[in-house]
Amino acid sequence: MSKPRSKSSTQWLAEHEADPYVQLARKEGYRSRAVYKLKEIQERDKILKSGMTVVDLGAAPGGWSQYARPQIGRNGRLVALDILPMNPIKDVEFICGDFREDVVLQALESLVPVGSADLVLSDMAPNISGIDVADQASSIYLCELALDFAVQRLKPGGAFLVKLFQGEGSEAFLKMVRNRFKTVQIRKPKASRQRSPEVYVLARDHRVV
Repeated sequence: MSKPRSKSSTQWLAEHEADPYVQLARKEGYRSRAVYKLKEIQERDKILKSGMTVVDLGAAPGGWSQYARPQIGRNGRLVALDILPMNPIKDVEFICGDFREDVVLQALESLVPVGSADLVLSDMAPNISGIDVADQASSIYLCELALDFAVQRLKPGGAFLVKLFQGEGSEAFLKMVRNRFKTVQIRKPKASRQRSPEVYVLARDHRVV
């Protein structure tokens, strides 16, 4: 016999089912509501273009890859990675593994040579422990790892889009990003819940040091 759901999980599930972006994703055949965050940024900032090489970090269940792949056309290339498995998407190369582990990072680096990517996307977030200080530190660490990868693998002039939770360490991280990119902007898509400290950092025109 399964144990009954807690009040908080029942409330979350009800809210999730009522979410208009969840309903829209199901209607339009997308794998997650998160697709509408990238879609809004794309419509505003035109970061995805035909022929690009794109890396999608924290890809599962695949909404961003699903949206991005048609945007970059037949001559584009998309490499995705997540710690969770992901059902295949046509013409998306997928690595299942923990981005924090050297062997997984090396596998990704073998697919994306230095200076070959046009755009690095990161929607990575840590498993939430409920301890705010620890969760924020874990989140910033993932942002820093994504930035390190981006500055190594991006072409000169390339772009980086990363999810950032505002809080301890976020200003220091933004300073690091500004040191490596000419233009840095903050985006808060409508599909990002207003009560969430989540924003997206859009960094363009990568400076090769």
